Amino acid sequence: MTASTVGLVGAGGIAQVHLPGWLDLGFDVVVHSIDGKARELTDRFGGRAVDSMDELLDAAQIVDVVTPTDTHRLIVERAAAAGKHVVCEKPLALTVADSAAMIAACSRAGVRLFPAHVVRYFHAYTAMQAAVAAGRVGTPAAQRFYRIGSAPKQPWFRDRARSGGLAMDQLIHDFDQARFSAGEVETVYATRTGDEGAGPTTVQAILRHRSGTITHVNGVWGRPGLGFRYGFTVVGPDGLLEHDSLRYPVLQYDGLADADKGYLPPVDPASSPYTAELADFARAIRDGSPARVSAEDALEAVRIATAVNRSIDEHTEIALDTAPSLHAGDDREGER
Repeated sequence: MTASTVGLVGAGGIAQVHLPGWLDLGFDVVVHSIDGKARELTDRFGGRAVDSMDELLDAAQIVDVVTPTDTHRLIVERAAAAGKHVVCEKPLALTVADSAAMIAACSRAGVRLFPAHVVRYFHAYTAMQAAVAAGRVGTPAAQRFYRIGSAPKQPWFRDRARSGGLAMDQLIHDFDQARFSAGEVETVYATRTGDEGAGPTTVQAILRHRSGTITHVNGVWGRPGLGFRYGFTVVGPDGLLEHDSLRYPVLQYDGLADADKGYLPPVDPASSPYTAELADFARAIRDGSPARVSAEDALEAVRIATAVNRSIDEHTEIALDTAPSLHAGDDREGER
């Protein structure tokens, strides 16, 4: 099937980067949003607004879901039943059970499901993962990831029943990166300060990996106007990899190998990671090969975030059940 038209479901903040991305890649795009903002979005960026999901599904070969997290499962399952490949904004769903059901529905329908974990396409993170895979630091002993910014303005983000809160919505990226570089997570312990439903909030999580690596993840939803900042540190017996989005334009390397050289991977500042992500998904659909991130990766990130939220609520360390749970109707929440 030649995929030339994308159906974008939703017209909120992230739609404002997905729509231009698809258009830049040469796709036709139709947009539907139940809040009536589809036409405003297409007037600004291009594409065509449609009045119903039926009209969108009739026109599109790929469906891109950029709606609030609590709506993902129903939309993805409807798109899969219509025989459409699906891109779904992160997190895939609010629970392991819903994530597994979405994966199963797409598998039964013979379509692909791609989670929009865009940080996998940020240059510093791809360079870090390549460096770890190449043994530049040895086996990671410790990692630190952080993601700090002002709290989202849209009210649904503040409702943990809809967004999963700070841990599920924002730190899902860092849980994914931590697992990508250090392997499966065995236990988590997490704390939260502040009120996710109102004022500034922080989440601190400690992840213990099967490999022995310890990861610390720090997230902040802060005051209005707080500048967005993210970064990481990965340290092992042979060196250290470090990135801070405000301090460094690219990844910094300080280690034993090539000690007289900086580790400066090539960066094209004109390339959007959002467009790179969508291009990777389009290529995977076209040639049947894997994308850089899989639906199963997204499920495991949801499993970690779910355990983090449970640890916050129960004030205790949570052990993860990392066995696959890809069957519709599986009601496990990813921990034991």
